[in-house]
Amino acid sequence: MESISVFEIIKVGIGPSSSHTMGPWNAAESFIKKIKTHHQLQEVTEVFVEFFGSLAKTGIGHGTDIAGMLGLSGENFKLIDTTKIEEKIEAIKSSNVLNLGGEKLIPFVYGEHLILNKQKSLDFHPNGMIFRAVFENGEDLIQDYYSLGGGFIATQEENSYEKDCIRTLYPCHSGAALIKNIEKLGLEKVSDLIFLNEESWRTKEETQKEALYIWDQIVECIYKGVNKEGILPGGLKVTRRAAGLNRKLLGDKIYRNKEEWFQLLIDSEESFTSISKWVSCFALAVNEENASFGRIITAPTNGASGVIPAVLMYARAFTQNCTEDDIIRFILVAGEIGTLFKKNATISAAMGGCQAEVGVSSAMAAAGLTEIMGGTPGQVLMAAEIAMEHHLGLTCDPIAGLVQIPCIERNSMGAIKAITAANIAIESDPLKARVTLDEVIQSMWETAQSMNDRFKETSEGGLAIAVNVAEC
Repeated sequence: MESISVFEIIKVGIGPSSSHTMGPWNAAESFIKKIKTHHQLQEVTEVFVEFFGSLAKTGIGHGTDIAGMLGLSGENFKLIDTTKIEEKIEAIKSSNVLNLGGEKLIPFVYGEHLILNKQKSLDFHPNGMIFRAVFENGEDLIQDYYSLGGGFIATQEENSYEKDCIRTLYPCHSGAALIKNIEKLGLEKVSDLIFLNEESWRTKEETQKEALYIWDQIVECIYKGVNKEGILPGGLKVTRRAAGLNRKLLGDKIYRNKEEWFQLLIDSEESFTSISKWVSCFALAVNEENASFGRIITAPTNGASGVIPAVLMYARAFTQNCTEDDIIRFILVAGEIGTLFKKNATISAAMGGCQAEVGVSSAMAAAGLTEIMGGTPGQVLMAAEIAMEHHLGLTCDPIAGLVQIPCIERNSMGAIKAITAANIAIESDPLKARVTLDEVIQSMWETAQSMNDRFKETSEGGLAIAVNVAEC
């Protein structure tokens, strides 16, 4: 089994969906590279892309079409000015021209060159798409891609994350293996083992630097979210709430930058009610940014991107002595737990419902928090198990195919559950636990396989039908 770096699970992304936005965007970029290995971009006369299954059914609300066009245009979601996305898409649609790979202008008619096929699904995975390039000599190049969740993509021939596969020194493909390696090496913390394994990709110093970069992006995203008013795009007319909650919690206090805001946060009232509202505020802020094509931290997906930031900001602001080292260790442990779900179940809502997104992120956050609270390796895994146990069966039924209702509030709930799970685990003896993390991961996967497809990110069941709003 392949090893996965924690920074493949927790990474910079763009909203609103890792599987429906980032995955198709990555696929489009991959197709451009594939064209270049066989031909010249200048030889291309037309490009077609067809999205199937879940990608098609909720594609408009998730920005799948936008991701496809921008990816084919040579844009990178880590670098693009997110405020210019609407302008770039309008230019393509109004001119019926796409600048392929940023190098050649070709005709591109929306609805002809890009199709959302809601009637058909590809057999390999619910998130399927097919790209086709036509060349001047009449030849064509066809490639299928599948979005696996978290921005990961695959073809039927190979998974993207299995290319140049890395084997770590101490493989941890299960919770049991993780504990076994910790005991064999005489380590005290889960993060100690992860530091060792991450050296398969980079030095310890580089790992620390990357984790702190992730933290900086989390703070930046939360700060943007708590300072932005208005209505979220998409047509549901959902009002942003994080800014109003932030303003209410701070009262009449004024700040000019995120450093001053953070200090006011630290100095604010620390009652249970106040802190729980702040946790919700942090989660809302991130997911409101995600819903509006903002740059966020995918952890492990975009639909669940508010849970880990909310819990980590809670730890930094409201727990004693949460240092930079603690932040690094939190991120490493959270990411490692995410790899266990990725390898043994799924982090794709189209495969497993929202238990595979918010449920997994809650388990990740619970483990990270328990680590920096001084929990033993057994307690860290126990916290992850508790958090997932109480997300089992959670469906993915976004209204109008948008990552807004119930997705945004659901992140607040996932964050609170993570904190509760950590508090329970830290006061418990994991040797007396009747359910292990590995067992709950297996149960989650079995639940996913039994779940009706209507509740797996299709907007064909649950709230999406009860509220009865057409996809925007």
